[in-house]
Amino acid sequence: MWTIYLCSALVAAVPLVAVTLHRLFPYLRADILYVRDLAWFLLKFARRRAAFFALDRFLEQAAARPNNPFVVFDDDVYTFASTDQKSNRVANALLAHPRYAAGDPVALFVPNEPAFMLTWLALAKLGSPVALLNSNIRNKSLLHCFGCSGAKALIAAAELKEAVEDVLPSLKEQGVLVLLMVQSCDTPGIESFSDKVDRASDAAIPSSLRAHITYKSPAVYIYTSGTTGLPKAAVVNQSRLLIALAVLSANGVFPSDVIYLNLPLYHTAGFFLGFIGAIETGSTIILKRKFSASQFWDDCRKHNVTVVQYIGEVMRYLCSTPKRENDKDHKVRLAIGNGIRAEISREFLNRFGNIQIKEFYASTEGNVGFINYAGKIGALGRVNFVHRKLFPYSLVKYDTECDEVVRDANGLCIEVPKGETGLLVSKITNIAPFVGYAQNEEQTERKRLRDVLKKGDLYFNSGDLMRIDKDNFIYFQDRVGDTFRWKGENVATTEVSDILTLTDCLKEANVYGVQVPGHEGRIGMATVTVKEGARFDGSQIYNHVVSYLPAYARPRFLRIKDTVELTGTFKQMKVKLVEENFDPGRIEDPLYILDDEHKSYVPLTAQVHSAITAGTMKL
Repeated sequence: MWTIYLCSALVAAVPLVAVTLHRLFPYLRADILYVRDLAWFLLKFARRRAAFFALDRFLEQAAARPNNPFVVFDDDVYTFASTDQKSNRVANALLAHPRYAAGDPVALFVPNEPAFMLTWLALAKLGSPVALLNSNIRNKSLLHCFGCSGAKALIAAAELKEAVEDVLPSLKEQGVLVLLMVQSCDTPGIESFSDKVDRASDAAIPSSLRAHITYKSPAVYIYTSGTTGLPKAAVVNQSRLLIALAVLSANGVFPSDVIYLNLPLYHTAGFFLGFIGAIETGSTIILKRKFSASQFWDDCRKHNVTVVQYIGEVMRYLCSTPKRENDKDHKVRLAIGNGIRAEISREFLNRFGNIQIKEFYASTEGNVGFINYAGKIGALGRVNFVHRKLFPYSLVKYDTECDEVVRDANGLCIEVPKGETGLLVSKITNIAPFVGYAQNEEQTERKRLRDVLKKGDLYFNSGDLMRIDKDNFIYFQDRVGDTFRWKGENVATTEVSDILTLTDCLKEANVYGVQVPGHEGRIGMATVTVKEGARFDGSQIYNHVVSYLPAYARPRFLRIKDTVELTGTFKQMKVKLVEENFDPGRIEDPLYILDDEHKSYVPLTAQVHSAITAGTMKL
C-alpha cells in the first residue's frame, strides 16, 4: 500500500518539479537539446574510420537521393545525380588540359550561378584548393587576391571577361592558365572552357587524385578585409568544412526543406551555410544571383521555400518594403543568419508571421562561434559549460581610444564581469585552431594574442566587442580596429585610404565608418587633406574610387581638414571623427557627399543631411 502511495506521490510531483526547474533554469531544456545535437554530430563523424570530407558527404547524397533536386536556378533544375555528372565533366575537362595538374590551386571568379557550385565540386574531386574571388573586385584588388592564394589557374564567368582582360598582362607574366566559361574566345591569353566541358566525359573522378588530402589541407580561401591593407585570404581547411556541414542540420533543417540562397557564394555565409550546409542535409537550394527585396517573398511562394538565410541588412530591407495583404502567405518556418537587430527581429516576426529566427556568430578565420539556439531576441548566441570547455574564450577589457587590450601589473589581460563589454578572444587549441591567412604571416600574427589569462597562452583576437548577460546570452556590441561593415561586406579602411591618396589632389585620408539612422552597419566616410598647391576635384576623386573600389567600399562622405590628427604612436585618431558623424550642423569643415547622378563628390548641405536622417534619401 505504501508503495502505491509513494508512486502516486512521485507521479504527482513530476509536474511540480518540472515547473520549478523551468522557473529556476528557464533555458535548461534548450541547453540539453543543444548539447545532445552537438554530441550526436561529433559521434557521427567519430564513427567513420577512413578520412571523410565535405565532398564525400555530397557523393553519399548523390548515391542516396540521385533524383532529388539539389539546385534550382531560374528554370533549370539540377538533381544530385546531374550535379555529380556535370561536375565530373568540369573535372575531366581540366584533367585533359596540359597546363593543369590535379591538386593545383585554382581561383574561381564566378558570381552566384550553378557553374560556381559545379566547378567547386569538380576541383574538390581533383584535390585542388579553391580561392573564392569576390566577383565585385577589380584591378589591383583582383590581382592581389589572386596572387596571395598561390593559384596556378583562374576560372572566370563569361560576364567577368572585361575584368579579367584588365589584369591579363600581369596574369600572362606569371604564366597563369586563364579559362573563361564561354564557347569561344578570341582574346590571346584567355582560353574558352565551356566548349571543353561540353565535350568531356562525365565518368567519375578517381579518388586517388585526392589521396593526398588531410583534415589540415586547405579546402578554400575566403577573403576577409582586416585592419590593414588589401583583403586577406583566410585559409579554410577540410576540418573546418566538416564543421560547416553541421550548421543547418543542428538547427533542424531536413532533406524535405527548400532553402532560399541569395547571399554571395564567395562569402562565408553563402558558401558555408547555404551550399555546404545543404550538402549535409540533402535539401534543395533555390539559388538567386543576388538579393532582391521586391522578389524575395514571391520567390518563396513560387518555390515553397521553408528555410531562408539572412544577414542583418536583408531583414531590414524586407521590413522596409511596402506592406502587402499576403505578407504572411508563405511556408517559411526558419530564418538562419547573423547581424539582425532586436527591433528589426520583432518587426519581421510581427509582419511576416511565426518564423523561427536562429541567430549565430562566426567569422571566416575565427575559431569560435555561437548559436542562439534558445531564440532570445537580440542575442547572437548562448554560452554554456560544454561549449566553453570545447572552445575556451573570454571577454577582456579593451581601450577603444588607444585601440589595444588593457593589461594588469603582471602583463595579463583583464576579464570583464557579466554585463560589461569586452573584446572576444578565443583560445587556440587543437580542437579550435587558427590557421591564419595565406602568404601573410604578418597579418596572421596580428590576430594572435599572447599572455591573455596566463603567461605563454595563445588566443585568437576576434576584433569584436561583446557582452554577456546574467542568463549567459551573448550580444554583439561593436567592431574594433580599422574595419567596418556595410551592405553585408567588410571594408578595410587602410585599403580605402591607400586608394584615396593615389588621386592627384589628396595628400592624406583617414577612413572610418559612421552610423546612419535606419541602416545596419556603418557607411564609409573619410577625413582628407588636400595637397599643397592643389584644389579639391570632386569629379576626379569620384572617377578614381569608382574605378578602384566596389560600391560598398566607396566613401560616401568626405570631410576636408588641414591636418589628419595622429596619436602618440602615430595612429590616425578616429573616435572623435566617428562621433561627429557627417552632420554639417556640428562640423565647420567642408563636407561632401558622393553623387552618382552627377558623377562627383558634391557639397553636403543641411537639407541633404536632413533627408538622409529622415530616411527619405536612400544610401
